[in-house]
Amino acid sequence: MSDVTVKRVDEMESIYGGAIVRARAALGVRSFGMQVENLPPNYADYPEHDETSTGQEEVYVPLRGSARLLVGQKEYRLEPGVFARVGPGEKRKIVPGPDGCQLLALGAVVGGAYRAPEWSELGAPAPGE
Repeated sequence: MSDVTVKRVDEMESIYGGAIVRARAALGVRSFGMQVENLPPNYADYPEHDETSTGQEEVYVPLRGSARLLVGQKEYRLEPGVFARVGPGEKRKIVPGPDGCQLLALGAVVGGAYRAPEWSELGAPAPGE
């Protein structure tokens, strides 16, 4: 038997009304973090955050739509075909464009083992619930 899992995004479990898709858990990935974020047009409440406490670097890949990645005083345009990596200690915020943005977010610990947060597991309550 092959060790392969194939699923469509709309077949995967999500939280926050579909805003966060638990892609990592749905596919059985254990070595790095991976979620799909469905951000509505001009959504301003994406939390500014860093990953200093986890040591995790993140890569953002827009699948649909566009967004601005704000890191410090710099702004980067994200659109399909553009990849962005942000180091663990950098504060970042994503602001989707007028058409919203479907974003693949990948994360792994620099030089260490990745540990999935409990909220990212299938069936777990979303943070704040």
